[in-house]
Amino acid sequence: MPVRDALSALLVMLVWGMNFVVIDRGLAGVPPLVFVALRFAVVLLALPFVARPEAPLRRVLAVGACMSLGQFGLMYTSLAVGMPPGLASLVLQAQAVLTVGLAALVLGERPLRVQLLGVGVGVVGLAVVALGRGGSVPAVALVLCVLAALSWATGNVLVRRLRVPGGLGLTVWSALVVPLPALGLSLLVDGPAVVGHALTHLTTVNWLSTAYTAVLASLVGYGIWNRLLERHPASDVAPFTLLVPPVGMLTAWLADGERPTALAVGGGVLLVAGVALVTLGPRWRARRVLREARRATLPQVRGSGAGRV
Repeated sequence: MPVRDALSALLVMLVWGMNFVVIDRGLAGVPPLVFVALRFAVVLLALPFVARPEAPLRRVLAVGACMSLGQFGLMYTSLAVGMPPGLASLVLQAQAVLTVGLAALVLGERPLRVQLLGVGVGVVGLAVVALGRGGSVPAVALVLCVLAALSWATGNVLVRRLRVPGGLGLTVWSALVVPLPALGLSLLVDGPAVVGHALTHLTTVNWLSTAYTAVLASLVGYGIWNRLLERHPASDVAPFTLLVPPVGMLTAWLADGERPTALAVGGGVLLVAGVALVTLGPRWRARRVLREARRATLPQVRGSGAGRV
């Protein structure tokens, strides 16, 4: 991968990693589901300029219900009830491990042994994170964040099952299913008075956070990311996402002084290692098969030329 493209991938990881602290800041005074509605209402402003995915709209909306409404509704609520943003950036990466499990159950995809190992390591890591979350992190916040990862993983499986093309078009058009349902749920959960007060008393921080999450994280981030996927194999691009948790935790430490417990850090290392095995495992196996194939053909080539004069 050229240096320019690698730097572009690193930029996206910085934007996505810092996104958790930005969201946490923007939630001040705004119910989480209202904030989700605001974010995706801004994303929808790009609708006239982005081509619709070549799939039935109902399939696009089904993916959006899980990957956008479910994932971010649960994640924002998790942050609102006490999940530290740095820890959230780590736990959410469990989606890679959960995707492998769901794909095996729903789609009948047989994971490689190295991926099964990654799933096991990731589950153990997640359990250790849960044990070492510290008394300041409510259990419900951790559960909501894990459910957000599960919702993301479900969206990944739906993309495969329904054969919906991924990319920026999917990000924008699937946002159609987010603002009104999120706002409606907030009216039921928080009440019209709270929602009305929040919408009429939005601060500069609320708007800046919305702009960051909608424009930088969603539109610019996915725009660059999809361009990289068009230019390079997914196996070269996907591993960059392993940088999101370190960036998220570093940002949370610098901005909020968030310091996870030693047990949470250990579990985080295991979780990231599991995600690395799931993500990079197929690439490692392909390289090994290629090396073995080259070794098998090399003696034949030498033998075929041994009798020539």
